[in-house]
Amino acid sequence: MAVYIIVSVIAYLLGSISFSIIISKKMAGFDVRDKGSKNAGSTNVLRTVGKKAAIITLICDCLKGVIAILIAFIAGKIWTNLDSALLVQLAGIFVVLGHTFPIFFKFKGGKGVATSLGVLLLTNWQIGLICLVFALVLMALTRFVSLGSVAAAILFPVLTVFITNNYLVHGNYIIFGIILAILVIFNHRENVKRLLTGTENKLSFKGTK
Repeated sequence: MAVYIIVSVIAYLLGSISFSIIISKKMAGFDVRDKGSKNAGSTNVLRTVGKKAAIITLICDCLKGVIAILIAFIAGKIWTNLDSALLVQLAGIFVVLGHTFPIFFKFKGGKGVATSLGVLLLTNWQIGLICLVFALVLMALTRFVSLGSVAAAILFPVLTVFITNNYLVHGNYIIFGIILAILVIFNHRENVKRLLTGTENKLSFKGTK
């Protein structure tokens, strides 16, 4: 039990490192949460700071998910009597929770999409790539980042039903997929409302550096 808790805490603390806030302060001199949509994510960094900062933020947020899953995987290899799949799932959930509610930044973080992508790509590269391509196609067609993010989140648990191979650690991932999807959708609840009312902002590269 102690190992499950330790892995979860490490994942949460890792997720709590909000690169969008750190990078916006370093590169632009302000907290990204005070500008634009006031969200601590790479899309808002793109709109308020620029392309370079957004790309760095996106990569770093994605790596948080990757590292959290790697830590859980290694723990499962060391403590072979534990449920390795459960360790991976706990790490995935808590790193996204940390990103959303970062303890280091007054629990006001991002929406967890990039971090979830890192989790997905390492947990099952096939599912991760399918969700990524699906999201990018929707974003390209509609220019709504939120629509692509929410749709990909919903697709994830559906894919776990049909894809049973290429997992880093084999196990049952349906509940895990549903929890991650709920987290992402919950974090996009205001975006969903705006999508339904036709007031959601479209992604634009105008004015970005």
